Amino acid sequence: MKKGLHPGNYRFVVFKDMSNGTTWLSKSSAQSRETVKFDDGNEYPLIKLEISNTSHPFFTGKNMLVDTAGRIDKFKKRYAKKGE
Repeated sequence: MKKGLHPGNYRFVVFKDMSNGTTWLSKSSAQSRETVKFDDGNEYPLIKLEISNTSHPFFTGKNMLVDTAGRIDKFKKRYAKKGE
């Protein structure tokens, strides 16, 4: 394995899924300016995530309803005048 390829500053950080509030502790080298007190009483850097395996439809089995028909109608109305 090549030397110097992986960062050497791994430490414990708390990841938080902002869509459902789930938090977990893991090691990472990601930088953060925010800290949070975790369940064990210690304070760790906080990394906020928009989506994770706890909220992604693929992992949860819940599909999100996407209004594709409405989007297509809006697109056609918006650009109908330009095509004429």
